[in-house]
Amino acid sequence: MRIGLYLNEPSGPDAIAKLEERIARTAEDGFASAWVSNIFGLDALTALAAAGSRVPGIELGTAVVPTYPRHPAVLAQQALTTSTALGGRLALGIGLSHRIVIENMYGYSYDKPARHMREYLSVLLPLLRGEQADFDGETLRGRIGLTTPRVADVPVLIAALAPRMLRLAGEVADGTVLWMTGPKTIAEHVVPSITEAARAAGRPAPRVVCALPVGVTDDKDAARARASEVFAVYGSLPSYRAMLDREGAGGPADVAIVGDEDEVAAQIEALGEIGVTDFAAGTFLSGEDAVRTRALLKRLVA
Repeated sequence: MRIGLYLNEPSGPDAIAKLEERIARTAEDGFASAWVSNIFGLDALTALAAAGSRVPGIELGTAVVPTYPRHPAVLAQQALTTSTALGGRLALGIGLSHRIVIENMYGYSYDKPARHMREYLSVLLPLLRGEQADFDGETLRGRIGLTTPRVADVPVLIAALAPRMLRLAGEVADGTVLWMTGPKTIAEHVVPSITEAARAAGRPAPRVVCALPVGVTDDKDAARARASEVFAVYGSLPSYRAMLDREGAGGPADVAIVGDEDEVAAQIEALGEIGVTDFAAGTFLSGEDAVRTRALLKRLVA
């Protein structure tokens, strides 16, 4: 299992410089990958192209770019451009986002999201492979080719939680990228579903990228209270709520990985044993606990 970091999104006029510093430190510390979100701040692909091009060696991923606001041909062009800037080190994580965002904020229909994703990939994937897209579906169409440089394959990882989405990720994509999904759910639901779908489709074993909050501390109650505060929104969004319920978790704090060095190391290592191929640690504590967390993660990488 490769270990990377889920980077906190920087803000302010020097956000790109801050992100470059964080990526550089992540690479220097030996982590395999760095992942950034795409919510309401920096555009993840643009930011990675700008901040990551001068930091060699490390894989850089989006977790995740919402599909609805971008035509798949536009996303393919942007992803190939970013991959070119990064020398082929991009992992493209994409997702549906949430009804409250897509309908209430953007004004698009969120009807039948799994159908939308399947049709989206019918245009996106050929273009990323350097092929012509020729698709006419119920939710979108794409009859276009791109001349964007293509320096390497761009792995596509779907934020897949529901059964239909996991099957789709296994059948046609390169894997899944998860957030706020606990080990019981990964072992009993995610890994079996996506692995069987890939096997049935004759595809390679899929990547399972798992991102979770991580904190090394002697005060687990305080750490979980902090996680409840920082990640409260994920306990109310339906897709995450369904995974927390499947896990038997009351909220995001219950799937956070917290404890002393031995406890946290054991929990992270156990993820590899249940089929996680890539772990992205989202650090959220401050002070001495932040120092201890980083030191442990570096030790696990080493």
